[in-house]
Amino acid sequence: MGGGAAVSRLRRAPRPPRPRSLRTRLVAGVLGLVLIMAAIMGALSTLTLRHTLMDRLDEQLVAASERAANRRHGADDDAGTNPQIVPGASATCAASEDPSSCPSLRTEEDDEDRPVPAGLDAPGQSTGTLSVIASGAGTSGGSSTSTFKAGYIDATGTYQTLSEAESSALLALKVTGEPVSVHISSLGDYRILVARDTVSGDTVVTGLSMEDDNRIVRTHLIIEGSIALLGALIVALAGRSMIRSSLAPLERVAQTAQRVASQPLARGEVSIEERVPDEDLASSEEVGQVGTALNTLLGHVDAALAARQRSETQVRQFVADASHELRTPLASIRGYTELIAREGADAALPEQATHALERVHSESVRMTALVEDLLLLARLDAGRELRHDEVDMVSVVVDTVADARAAGPDHVWELDLPVLDAPEGADGIEDLEDFEPEPPLVEGDEARLRQVLVNLLANARVHTPAGSRVRTTLSRRRGPDGEELVVTVADDGPGIDPSVRDRLFERFARADASRERRTGSTGLGMSIALAIVQSHGGTLTVSSRRAEDEGAEDEHGTTFTVALPAMPAPAS
Repeated sequence: MGGGAAVSRLRRAPRPPRPRSLRTRLVAGVLGLVLIMAAIMGALSTLTLRHTLMDRLDEQLVAASERAANRRHGADDDAGTNPQIVPGASATCAASEDPSSCPSLRTEEDDEDRPVPAGLDAPGQSTGTLSVIASGAGTSGGSSTSTFKAGYIDATGTYQTLSEAESSALLALKVTGEPVSVHISSLGDYRILVARDTVSGDTVVTGLSMEDDNRIVRTHLIIEGSIALLGALIVALAGRSMIRSSLAPLERVAQTAQRVASQPLARGEVSIEERVPDEDLASSEEVGQVGTALNTLLGHVDAALAARQRSETQVRQFVADASHELRTPLASIRGYTELIAREGADAALPEQATHALERVHSESVRMTALVEDLLLLARLDAGRELRHDEVDMVSVVVDTVADARAAGPDHVWELDLPVLDAPEGADGIEDLEDFEPEPPLVEGDEARLRQVLVNLLANARVHTPAGSRVRTTLSRRRGPDGEELVVTVADDGPGIDPSVRDRLFERFARADASRERRTGSTGLGMSIALAIVQSHGGTLTVSSRRAEDEGAEDEHGTTFTVALPAMPAPAS
């Protein structure tokens, strides 16, 4: 059993996700479009800004390369030595014409291991400018060079040298004369121009740092992202408000439909007064189309319900009139058959005539009972008031069970009255001796309540085989609207077919659908019981399990439950 339950749980179809509201979907759609447009515009503006900055940096790079070349050529003409600098020397000191005036300036003879490339100290060179000069044969295409000088100006304006590995990597670039972007591990991103000096034939590498441009691009991206998020928030709030106001008429149309759907339309006189107001119809073309269609539909449904009610009223009136008119001839038929049977008891009537009289009498009795049931239903449908007396349910239950035992001696009839038991707290002997049960009283028509139990017990007797056990219980419970008296009639019979159970309380509903009517049922017993119980403000329910149902081999049968509002106990 446990494995089967586990398999059934595994095979249970997953619950479909709850659909999102139209308002949420519209807001999400608008917000998504805004974010997509913001992303596209941000990407285009960033690419444009980066391209503009790159063009500007390339122009600056070409200018720096030209200044360095002019400085180199001028230095060769004007001075015999090239001023050199060690790490930490300032660019201002390096540009001085008198090397002796700056203690940090050195010549190649002073420090040949840390040479500053000629032209790096040219006037106008900005911080971050990089220069590498390789002299000698075979400097193209990354091949080894005989000597090279490499240095750059850091952010503080101080000359610094490049490592040999970084210098070799820069010299390995092809001599194209076009700016290219490279990444130097110790300096970051640089824009590099590799050219050959037309005078000396040396390979000259000039570079400018891209740090400032990259910082501008990053700042631009941050600002664009912040603006996009702020704009998305504003669009979400404003769009939600606009969409809510736009969808408000549609929501009111849906509320109108819900109010109509919540009305009891199955029976009784129903009039649908709900309509979509004109101001909502004029709010928009789409809402107007939906609201107009709904108003037209409600008008047709209202007319159909009114026609149905008129038809039902006519049928009920006809049944009531026909039943009332049939009572007199049926009473006459019964009277004459009884008179013939009584007056002609000594007469030697033929056997066929005697049998015919008995059949006429029995059928007239049966038809009289049917007419009385129809008249009772007609009165209940018309809402006629029943008697309102104090009814002791113990006497009603005891009498009806006794009558059922006499009518069905081949069944086992049991009676349980826990309503008369002492409360759970009365355990002492003195409490039990002094205990007096509260009278189980209801307000209603005693004859009709007896008819309910008679119908339920007769149903159990007729539709269960001989030897079946029928247990009737009267108890008290706390209901949603106060205390209730509950009568249950439970049998261990074969149970009720589900197709019959769904229409059990309908009129003329019978478990045996054939025309033979072997049980003699008219199909009105359960509908009459339900109508009587409802007229007393109670409920009548049924539960049933068949023997062939899974897991019901030992627990099968049918249980009818009648719940009636209990009257308060009278003051003693």
